[in-house]
Amino acid sequence: MSALSPLRLKLLRDLRRLWAQALAIALVMGAGVATLVLGVGAYASLDQTRAAYYTDSRFADVFADVTRAPRTLASRIAAIDGVLAVETRIARLALTRIEGMEEPGNAMLISAPGEGAGALNQLYLRSGRLPDPQSPREAVISEGFAKAHGFEPGARFTVLMNGQSRDLLVTGVALSPEYIYALGPGDAMPDERRFGIIWMSQKALASAFDLEGAFSSVSVKLAPGASQAAVIAEIDRLLAPYGGTGAYGRKDQLSHAFLDAELQQLRGMSQVLPPIFLVVAAFLVNMTLSRLVALEREQIGLLKAIGYGPWAIAGHYVEFVLAIAVIGIAIGFGAGTWLGMELAQLYARFFHFPYLIFSRDPSVYAIAALITLGAAVAGAANAVRSVAWLPPAVAMQPPAPLRYRRFMGGLFEAAHLVGQSGVMVARHLLRWPLRTASSILGAALAVAVLVGSQWSEGSMDRMIDVVFFRTARQDATLTFAQEQRMPALYDSARLPGVLAAEPFRMVGVRISNGPISRRVALQGLPEGVTELSRVLGTDEAPMTMPEDGVILSEALAQILGVRTGDLVDITLLDGDQRSFATPVSGISLGYLGLGAYAGLPALDRMTGRPGRISGVNLALDPAQEAAFYAAVRATPMTGFLALNRLSVEKFRTTLAENVTIMTTVYTVLGAIIAIGVVYNFARIVLSEQGRELASLRVLGFTRGEVARILYAEIAVVVLIAQPLGWLIGWGFANAVLAAFSSELYRVPLIVTPWVYAKSSLVALAAAIGSAALIRGRINRLDMIEVLKTRE
Repeated sequence: MSALSPLRLKLLRDLRRLWAQALAIALVMGAGVATLVLGVGAYASLDQTRAAYYTDSRFADVFADVTRAPRTLASRIAAIDGVLAVETRIARLALTRIEGMEEPGNAMLISAPGEGAGALNQLYLRSGRLPDPQSPREAVISEGFAKAHGFEPGARFTVLMNGQSRDLLVTGVALSPEYIYALGPGDAMPDERRFGIIWMSQKALASAFDLEGAFSSVSVKLAPGASQAAVIAEIDRLLAPYGGTGAYGRKDQLSHAFLDAELQQLRGMSQVLPPIFLVVAAFLVNMTLSRLVALEREQIGLLKAIGYGPWAIAGHYVEFVLAIAVIGIAIGFGAGTWLGMELAQLYARFFHFPYLIFSRDPSVYAIAALITLGAAVAGAANAVRSVAWLPPAVAMQPPAPLRYRRFMGGLFEAAHLVGQSGVMVARHLLRWPLRTASSILGAALAVAVLVGSQWSEGSMDRMIDVVFFRTARQDATLTFAQEQRMPALYDSARLPGVLAAEPFRMVGVRISNGPISRRVALQGLPEGVTELSRVLGTDEAPMTMPEDGVILSEALAQILGVRTGDLVDITLLDGDQRSFATPVSGISLGYLGLGAYAGLPALDRMTGRPGRISGVNLALDPAQEAAFYAAVRATPMTGFLALNRLSVEKFRTTLAENVTIMTTVYTVLGAIIAIGVVYNFARIVLSEQGRELASLRVLGFTRGEVARILYAEIAVVVLIAQPLGWLIGWGFANAVLAAFSSELYRVPLIVTPWVYAKSSLVALAAAIGSAALIRGRINRLDMIEVLKTRE
């Protein structure tokens, strides 16, 4: 084996001598690589898992609900051009009574899909078997619901079906592609304890809901290349006489829409955060290497004098950086793969996939490595450019001694209050303004990364406050199984424990402005300012329901490109599917979904069916909750009961788990960057001022006094960097938020003072830790040796 060249030996010595700085830089690079690998890897894993699961289970492309349609209509739907397969079924909401659970639970009852190869939305059985087609009491339940209650095959519980109690026997536990994200009507977050999916035989449900020979839901699989819009239009035409509520494609299917929004957020964050981390890493490389090269100026001159050319010297320092980058890439690959797997598994549990395909796409790792190597080389090239091409005689000469001229009319000399040490620190920082500015910027970027990683805490609190305490102020929302006439409001108000009741009506519509349209639920509320369920304006003041027109949420108005006073086209998705134009009467504040509101009288005129309501919002007496729950179970018209208190708890718990995990990951990576930046800065300052500090020791300064001069310089840079870091961090948070927001979630940007404080505390802790680490080096300064040489 050939001996290593002198430059390679120097490279190894440099790495050994500067191992701490090299490791700090490698960790920063590794953080950038890890964010890219975990973000892109988790997104690719979930996307591939979803695609595989949809294919394996033959997930439908088009869905439609109907009041009651004859099963013979299925053949006419199957005959539509582009339709590959059709499956009709019965789907109805019901209440559950489960031992140990005081409040009523909710369930979606669905007739079990067929077991043939052509069946749509096939169940993935985790355990047990499908229900007997002839049994009125056997059922398969969703996995999340089963886990929440400890149910296994053989367990029993009670369901209130169309006002009648029926004891069910669990024969199996399953997953469905339709309910990867199982969200109950009126819920803001899945609550598996209170909402589950129950699959029973077609015969059992038809008997319970008087739907013999009929169906209430249909799923359609399209042939490749088929026009979805044309198929939907024809299905709507066929179902309209039977109470069809409008067919919709997969993108509007609730579970898919929420999963798709989550994947978009994950992809957006993976596109924003890794570049930020890698830019900081490149900046750190440039800052560190430029000063390292300056310190080795005489060595570079000597190398050139004995025959090494500028390209060889430049290559040496590029190799130095590449060696660090390779270490960082290896760290990033390992950490990113592990974190990506953990994140993907978290999402898989939350979204209920039967299996997980973890993506180890080589292109992701290759891109991460190339970007990191490119950033490292870019930083190194700029650093060696100024020295590698100097003539040997010039390079071997030590830099000219500093001449500290009087600054600002001798301001610092006159500033005796800061002492001589303070004057020395100020002179040193102001002598190289660009170098000082780069150090401040490096420390500021460390703070900014932390701010950009932790912004969500205040935003989520604000979101919860607006959604659950200032908008939805009711204690319970009772949704009827079918639309009822207005007397149902008074019946609901007489239930035990009800203090106040307000009606609402939900009508499926398509709102359009030119070619842009969205399918939404238009909510009708009483005219005037409601007390329980309020609509807030963009100024956060309660809005009055208009006599005419509609109020649109900010998100929907932005998508449609309309403002107050503009006209929008509304098409009803049920009934006679009439279309009309109506003005936008106002813009509301909304964080969840796309909202549209109208006064109840105005909605009655739009639909041509006055005096109908979909449910009531209720204020309850806590002392009579048990009596209220019992009465609700005994009310046949009840379809779904949402409890605001439990929704808030579930929302907080779920967000706390997901956001805490994500925030912790990115905060740890941000803290690594903060430590790397500040530690490298401290080491560089010590290397640059070793001779000056040793000179002060010769003049009689104690080790503590010398250390305080160095610490003061670090402190000034770090403290000045804090407000700049907050400002840059706010920009980072804004960029992350833009990638995070979707049509289903609009999160406000609220960066609390505590976020800024925590970020600064981490940076200050990194500075204190760095100071402690270099104190030993200060104590070991060899005064004679340091005075003889620049290093």
